[in-house]
Amino acid sequence: MEQLEEQNLIEECRAGRLEKFGALYDLYADKIYRFIYFRVRHRETAQDLTSQAFFKALEGIRSFNPVKGNFSSWLYRIARNNLIDHWRGQKNHFNIDQLWDLKAENDIAGDAEVKEKIRRVKEVLARLEISQREIIMMKIWDGLSHKEISQILGKSEAGVKMMFSRAMGRLRKVEILTLIVIVLLLNYTT
Repeated sequence: MEQLEEQNLIEECRAGRLEKFGALYDLYADKIYRFIYFRVRHRETAQDLTSQAFFKALEGIRSFNPVKGNFSSWLYRIARNNLIDHWRGQKNHFNIDQLWDLKAENDIAGDAEVKEKIRRVKEVLARLEISQREIIMMKIWDGLSHKEISQILGKSEAGVKMMFSRAMGRLRKVEILTLIVIVLLLNYTT
């Protein structure tokens, strides 16, 4: 879908023609689902949270302000807030840090070498601040730009770039960056 066409759909929805929202849903549903699924690792939960995110977006479309950021970032921010609310509701059962954990080793492969690489990646990522892990996941896994991440997190673009750069520098020091890419690819294909 072309940028101008997307903007027209958004404006029509903001003007009250909510039946046009379906085209926006079709455009972003898979991306938002993957964003959520990677963090919850449960298909039904990811489907529910994705539905909730789009329902909230539909309810709030009139308040969307294109001057403050693009539609994509606005949707990701809604999805991220849903995730945070979900994990807070599960606080008796889960640690919110699990939001950024990688898939369990026994779910990926039986290969001892892969398991060792995954263990090393988890160990290094665990040393990063939660905000750095979040930015790395959004940048590498979700493929978002620094600008989109800054809009989602409500931080400056320069601040996001700095945090990403520092986190990547730390990962390079322990020669783990390649391993992260391998694990992310393994997670994406499973």
